[in-house]
Amino acid sequence: MYTSRQQQDNYTEQMDLQMLLDPNILRAARQIYRVYYEVHPEVTHRPYGVAIDRFTHRGKLIFKGKPILLPQECFVPFSQLEAEIY
Repeated sequence: MYTSRQQQDNYTEQMDLQMLLDPNILRAARQIYRVYYEVHPEVTHRPYGVAIDRFTHRGKLIFKGKPILLPQECFVPFSQLEAEIY
């Protein structure tokens, strides 16, 4: 069976995210999103995810496509954030 290169890349990215995301990073990313949502309840545009520093757990919401990350940062997609929020 043949699959497209894009499907293979998407699958690989999903597997990498599931295996690499530390629970502490997920918790910090959810907290960043929760604070943003509490401060800006009028904003209805959903973020793409959170770029977060692996060591300090400081991060920023990302509202555009694939971000460019610093070496110590990782990206937590919104699908991972919403698992516990809703």
